[in-house]
Amino acid sequence: MLKYLYLEDNLFMGSIPSSFSALKNLKNLDLSRNNLSGQIPKYFQNLTLLQYLNLSFNEFEEEVPYEGVFGNASEVSIVGNQHHCGGIQNLGLPPCKAQGLKKNKRSHNLKIVIPIVSCSILLAVFLFLFLFTWARRSKRKASSLLQTQEPFPKISYAELSQPTNDFSLTNLIGEGSFGSVYQGIMGEHGMLVAVKVVNLKQKGASNRVNFKAIVYELMQNGNLDEWLHSNEVQVGVHNFNFIKRLNIAIEVVYAIEYLYYHYQPAIIHGDLKPSNILLDHETVAHVGDFGLARFLISSKKTSSLGIIGTIGYVAPEYGTAGKASMAGNVFSFGILLLKMIIGMRPTDEIFKDGLNLHQFAKLALTDRVMDIIDVSLLQEVQNIDENVGNTRRSSRERTISIKEILITFVRIGVLCSRESPNDQTEMNDVVAELCGIRDKLLGNYRFR
Repeated sequence: MLKYLYLEDNLFMGSIPSSFSALKNLKNLDLSRNNLSGQIPKYFQNLTLLQYLNLSFNEFEEEVPYEGVFGNASEVSIVGNQHHCGGIQNLGLPPCKAQGLKKNKRSHNLKIVIPIVSCSILLAVFLFLFLFTWARRSKRKASSLLQTQEPFPKISYAELSQPTNDFSLTNLIGEGSFGSVYQGIMGEHGMLVAVKVVNLKQKGASNRVNFKAIVYELMQNGNLDEWLHSNEVQVGVHNFNFIKRLNIAIEVVYAIEYLYYHYQPAIIHGDLKPSNILLDHETVAHVGDFGLARFLISSKKTSSLGIIGTIGYVAPEYGTAGKASMAGNVFSFGILLLKMIIGMRPTDEIFKDGLNLHQFAKLALTDRVMDIIDVSLLQEVQNIDENVGNTRRSSRERTISIKEILITFVRIGVLCSRESPNDQTEMNDVVAELCGIRDKLLGNYRFR
């Protein structure tokens, strides 16, 4: 079932194994920049779904096949192999020495083929043309930039240079230890993108060998930390009210749960914090910056971390055991929830002498929760109370309902951020409780 296989830029030697012939669903294969040798296997011609084959900069020799993927010069690359010959004319290779004799032999054989075999060949040609045309149309239909079904479409240096204004400072939107990030507009649909360039300052970066970059969809609304500590509402976006914060929390927990329970191998995000929660043009949350993420390949569901995450959000167990685990993600998510509802950073000056954000929230449960809630959310509760009407009883009931919902939200954050993994709530339960809060909230109120 394998469709995409990228093995470029390694030190592989020898010939391509015959087992590759079993990859009947293969679409993209990149074996470039290795030390592979021998003849190019002819079974590649029979992989009818193969649309991209890169064998460049190896040591292949002898005749290049003519059919299948080799019949289209735009779908195969064999540059950098010094002993090639044959192939279709568009590949620009010299003819093989015995090519003339092979043509005469092929012509002689055709003259003695019986009609039944001729019909079979004709039928096979029609079938091949049908599959080839269908594959080309499907590829063309899905070739819209960054909207292709292929997980990692390749983009040239020139295609990135133009929308980023040749990687100018005016397009620079961020710098970090792994490279610089530039914004631009790409594709026929004018998609806003963020281009993360690795080591652009290197002298020979433009030769397309040393140059490396990754293209992401640009998150137009920045990150969650900026929203939680901004005094101004961004243009064109609704107020950052409680229901919006709740939706973001649910979107984040769904992402974390999916990567751990429903993806193989399971992945742990090693640095979950508000600045790594990116918001798109509709303020939908995207979990980003997996620089400390770890793949879990053992049954113990832990992985060596090596580096700790951000102070205040990293689980205590990371510092003692040096192992990343789902419990560590639950802890970080709990601190994230408390920050979203209280509005305080876990590193604020108030948290000292053994007091932390978890304990601060726990001490306020349940009688003093309204005293620690973010001021902007308190104003929202007051607005709801005023809009209910003149009926004091109805007003009181709805205000109490909102208070109960806020208490539940804080309680989830406290349960998640317990120091002992054995005392933490399960992420599956967190999903259910947060969705329950949202259902209850939307069933009783309308927010502008």
